Amino acid sequence: MSGFDADRVYSIAIHDAPDPVAPETPSETEKLLLEFLLQFRVGGEFIYRDKLRGNLLLKQHQLAVDLRHVGLFNDELAHVIQEKPAEILPLFETAATKAARTILFPLAGGSASSSEAAAQSIPSVQVLIKSGLNLQQFRDLSANTMNKMVRIPGIVISASVLSSRATKLHLQCRACRSTKIISPPGGLGGIGGGSDRGLPRVCDAPEPNNQKKDCPLDPYLIIHSKSMFTDHQVLKLQEAPDMVPVGELPRHMLLSADRYLTGQVVPGSRVIATGIYSTYHSSKNKAAGAAALRMPYLRLVDLEISSPSAGGSGGLNPFGVQYTPEEEEEFGEMARSEGFYERFAKSVAPSIFGSLGMPYLTSLSARWLTYAIREDIKKAITCLLFGGSKKVLPDGMRLRGDINVLLLGDPGTAKSQLLKFVEKVAPIAVYTSGKGSSAAGLTASVQRDSVSREFYLEGGAMVLADTGVVCIDEFDKMRDEDRVAIHEAMEQQTISIAKAGITTVLNSRTSVLAAANPVWGRYDEGRSPGENIDFQTTILSRFDMIFIVKDEHNEQRDRMIAKHVMNIHMNRPNQNADENGNSVGEIDIEKMKRYISYCKAKCAPRLSAEAQEMLSSHFVALRKQVQQVERDNDERSSIPITIRQLEAIIRISESLAKLTLSPVVQNHHVEESIRLFKFSTMDAVSAGSADGLSRGELNDEMVKIEKELRRRLPIVNTSGVPRLTKFYTPPQQSAQTLIQKIYALISSRQTSLCNFLDAPELESFLRKSGEDGERLRVVYRSYATLYFVFVVDSAESELGVLDLIQVFVESLDRAFENVCELDLVFHFDEVHHILSEIIQGGLVLETNVEEIDTAGHYCVNIC
Repeated sequence: MSGFDADRVYSIAIHDAPDPVAPETPSETEKLLLEFLLQFRVGGEFIYRDKLRGNLLLKQHQLAVDLRHVGLFNDELAHVIQEKPAEILPLFETAATKAARTILFPLAGGSASSSEAAAQSIPSVQVLIKSGLNLQQFRDLSANTMNKMVRIPGIVISASVLSSRATKLHLQCRACRSTKIISPPGGLGGIGGGSDRGLPRVCDAPEPNNQKKDCPLDPYLIIHSKSMFTDHQVLKLQEAPDMVPVGELPRHMLLSADRYLTGQVVPGSRVIATGIYSTYHSSKNKAAGAAALRMPYLRLVDLEISSPSAGGSGGLNPFGVQYTPEEEEEFGEMARSEGFYERFAKSVAPSIFGSLGMPYLTSLSARWLTYAIREDIKKAITCLLFGGSKKVLPDGMRLRGDINVLLLGDPGTAKSQLLKFVEKVAPIAVYTSGKGSSAAGLTASVQRDSVSREFYLEGGAMVLADTGVVCIDEFDKMRDEDRVAIHEAMEQQTISIAKAGITTVLNSRTSVLAAANPVWGRYDEGRSPGENIDFQTTILSRFDMIFIVKDEHNEQRDRMIAKHVMNIHMNRPNQNADENGNSVGEIDIEKMKRYISYCKAKCAPRLSAEAQEMLSSHFVALRKQVQQVERDNDERSSIPITIRQLEAIIRISESLAKLTLSPVVQNHHVEESIRLFKFSTMDAVSAGSADGLSRGELNDEMVKIEKELRRRLPIVNTSGVPRLTKFYTPPQQSAQTLIQKIYALISSRQTSLCNFLDAPELESFLRKSGEDGERLRVVYRSYATLYFVFVVDSAESELGVLDLIQVFVESLDRAFENVCELDLVFHFDEVHHILSEIIQGGLVLETNVEEIDTAGHYCVNIC
């Protein structure tokens, strides 16, 4: 036992597993990869052996390998694949081809003839690497990542036509007829043309019988019938708009796809490309001194398509977003919470006035109306973000589920700010301005490849925003021919191309949020919607909701807006903000974006029987209402209400149900959708008409009033505002109440009593009205059925006022020849002319009846 207690450490090997060692030679690497494909298993299942057998039986000579499985098998091998993919990938494909022969022909190894037959019957197997590498952006790629495996996201903006790329070239010398087989490099660095073809320039065949060969320079010809080719396609990948820094242009990169990676995407597809970051010698860099300058590109080893499939509800994961169980539980609680619809709507652009606080409900003022408009616009944008349910009919016809919204209104009403917010919060969004957008920029353009000189398509904004939102600002500034180009994209959600021999259809499953100004800059209430809106009915019918946003002038509202703007500029926290500065109940943008993606992926509501009946009856009522408006105005409405608007209400109802993850559209969803539609499109249809008057009758009344004003007001008029308001301004309620009290006082007195009295009731009434309630006296005279009443203060002489009334009555008799009640009614303005000649500003100016009559006739003759 001696030495047992010494400071020593004893160990025993429980599991004899050698440390992973990186292979040193290509043959060892190929052998290790073959062992991985045949022996790797999870549990009792040989994953890649079974997967390869299934693909071969389906005549698909390709195998997708997860790099994480390679790491479990041999960590060093996985590291080598990431660092040197260009060297390892050909060995991996050779190993996969051998594994395929072993699986299909397990008994072929006995003879050489059978092995050769098996080798010829199975073509090369393409290996696709599914990598779990972190995503890198275009701007992160540098010389340090050259020839390494990278994984980048982006949008495919163009895809070339399929071409054939040589994998093995059969060459023959034109002089000695010797043959040679070469394998050109993959990707874009293959065989060129002319003096830069990449072929051997000297014949290396042995000299026959010690005779000198007479082979010229560049002797080889390509025998195409004996060469081997594969499909090849060049894609153009662009940075996602939300990844581009402000003030910079989006960057592009070419992708080289071959074999089973070709024909997988179309312009507008959102993808995650995994490949080898390589370079090629561009034909543009052949100038002197540019020999060492090469252009980067990505040689694809895998392509993940994150766009949803056409016609469905978006698939299980339409935007490539993964959700944890905790996050799904949180989303479910949010959808079930009370008032979540209002809470989400208030979280839309909370910095814009109308989303913070509640309005004062003391009266139906312009401030309350403007607040309601802003709130309903945010609710409409909420519906646009979620969208309805896409449907595919049995005959193959597709019904769109995306919602289009038009904001038409005065400048300075935050329309552009709403569009900018939607661009941030939508999972997929493209923002553009109408003035700088052309038809090709919105839909698609045809480009010519600089190398092959063939035409290919390059998608525009509507294609790049597939399954997302297109925000078009200054929609009214677009040219008519450019605006017509998006008609098909807004309703059928496709873009048909027939140019340069290319006839195809691109997907454009987008929602359109457009902002525009009226024709006259500001919305003119005196004009019809057709005169204010310079759009064709064909484009207006494609918008589900049309909001007319007006900048109402109201002192209280202006004060609230000014206070709200000042708080924003001074970085003052909101009164309802928490300690972090976020408004209580407000949802942050990232959570909104993920919740929208989750709802679109998991929910596709359908109408219930009660909702269908309610929608049908309301649509009939809406059509009848529009028919009445058109009959009253004697003109067709510029905003049509057709069957498209019924589908619009259905989509709005489905979006409200999708917001709360409800599988069925309920009655309250339909009621809210009808309310939004009435508040937006139906109000726009009936805009410009007053209560009880059609637009035609209102215009006629306005013409009559203008003529009457021109007749009553002389050209050289110098009358002040107080005088004119007596003629043309109706009395306020307080003035009418005061007149009624005065009449009640004097009509109850007997004729034998004096013609002046104290009026304490009037004094108390004036004090309550906020006016001066000093001691007043009422002086009056009765002539037949008329009362002439003057209310004066205690400093005036009652007898002098009685004489003034006598002068006024005599002047009226001189003007109307024994004045009566009808004269005062029909010649109200002349009566005020006469009174103004007698009294102005509380002072007596004239008491001579002759002078008063002469001045009155002069004013009447001028008018």
